[in-house]
Amino acid sequence: MHDLILKGGQVLADAASDTLIRADIAVQGGRIKAIGPDLPQDIVPGAEILDVTGQLVIPGLINAHVHSPGNLMRGTLDGLPLEVFMLYEVPQQEGGTEDADLLRMRTLLGAAEMLRLGITTVADDAFFVPLTTPQAIDAIAGAYADSGMRATLGLDQPVVVEYEKYPFLADLLTEAQKAKMRALPRETPEGMLAHYDYLISRWHGAADGRIGAAVSCSAPQRATPDYLRALSALANQHDLPFFCHILETRTQRVLGDIKFGKSLVQYVHDEGVLDQHMQVIHAIWVDDNDIALLAKSGATVAHNPVCNMRLGSGVMPFRALRDAGIPLCLGTDEAISDDSHNLWGAMKAAATVHALTDPDPARWPKADEVLTAVWDGGNQVLRRPAPLGRIAVGAAADFAVLDLDAPPYRPLHDIRRQLVLCESGASVRHTIVAGKVVLRDGVLTTIDESALLRQLRAQEPGLRAAAQALTDSAAELEPAYREMVRLAFATDVGMERRIGR
Repeated sequence: MHDLILKGGQVLADAASDTLIRADIAVQGGRIKAIGPDLPQDIVPGAEILDVTGQLVIPGLINAHVHSPGNLMRGTLDGLPLEVFMLYEVPQQEGGTEDADLLRMRTLLGAAEMLRLGITTVADDAFFVPLTTPQAIDAIAGAYADSGMRATLGLDQPVVVEYEKYPFLADLLTEAQKAKMRALPRETPEGMLAHYDYLISRWHGAADGRIGAAVSCSAPQRATPDYLRALSALANQHDLPFFCHILETRTQRVLGDIKFGKSLVQYVHDEGVLDQHMQVIHAIWVDDNDIALLAKSGATVAHNPVCNMRLGSGVMPFRALRDAGIPLCLGTDEAISDDSHNLWGAMKAAATVHALTDPDPARWPKADEVLTAVWDGGNQVLRRPAPLGRIAVGAAADFAVLDLDAPPYRPLHDIRRQLVLCESGASVRHTIVAGKVVLRDGVLTTIDESALLRQLRAQEPGLRAAAQALTDSAAELEPAYREMVRLAFATDVGMERRIGR
């Protein structure tokens, strides 16, 4: 942890603030000690002084949903429905283990991109191909620790056979294809709980508290009931987030009706795992009953608007969720389905796409609501000891410092609107995590970016070959998956979440 005094900044304290105040910020032990004009330099003896006179100081952004394994896959796919897309993202792999050096590089690439954008905290729902290992956990968590970021890591790993996760698929595949799927390596609930014991004991609270653990079932249809309940018990025992993709697509809505006789929100509620620890990711194909259950539970919903459009999943009912009092957070999902980690782009998408679904402009998202999702929703779902997403005494000392002379603020009318609608991340000059300047004048201080890029360029031929091999291997199964999606769209689910249908 580092001691620091930011001098002379124009401060936007939180999502509820609508004006800038000129203030110094004193940081001690990784938390904000004092805020005010012209603080004495000895308020924190020996602190570094960072002159940010006239620059904009905001809370560090919280990217509340990311899959770092997609970091090396950007540019490999056109838009596809999620169920088909995942064939090209997660290979049907028979064996082998992931190279720890490659995982570290992959994670650092994402961390570097986010720090450059003023993103100080990430929730990484990482998956492993084909199986989770302690070495892979160490590679990812260790990379975040070394990057200077604040990161919460879950282990997104299904424990059921592939064709059981979907409707119709078992009847569309050949017996040989199903036999091959059953023979592939697959995690067990017992094995995953052992991995969680390792993750929590080794990494939860590491790096002066910057690294945290989460639990993840990936999605309820990708787990067993006993495993869901065991993960929920872990989340409650250690006060961890519980990452869970629910009703991202129409196909998942159909699956719930066919397999469980109820929506997947109703299913996790009936299993007793829908509570304030759960981050319900996407929540696009929810109905009124689902929304009422989510509101009663205290769960937070993660909105990923760019990914939702990119994969044609649909438009989340933003206003209905907000009106019900459900906390929202915001994410970029992954670099293959959002094509970047740029939360600024997700913010603008969240502020604009919903205008296409409701004729009443009074119900369209406002800038303060989007910032509330980034800062307050991110803080709520990640359950950290020191508050995130605000500049207040006692809060975590995580900041982004932006150039107020940059084009998004020429002229400056409304700071919140211009952050959400005008900013791309190009104005970020410094990024600070726990009082440490991790990006100074546009240069990363914790990551040797030149060396990282040399390592990446050396790996690129192999990455391109692997992407092509994955394309070739997916071709056999794609017709069945496309037919599954077609059948789902031919099924009446009593709602529509796609524009123009």
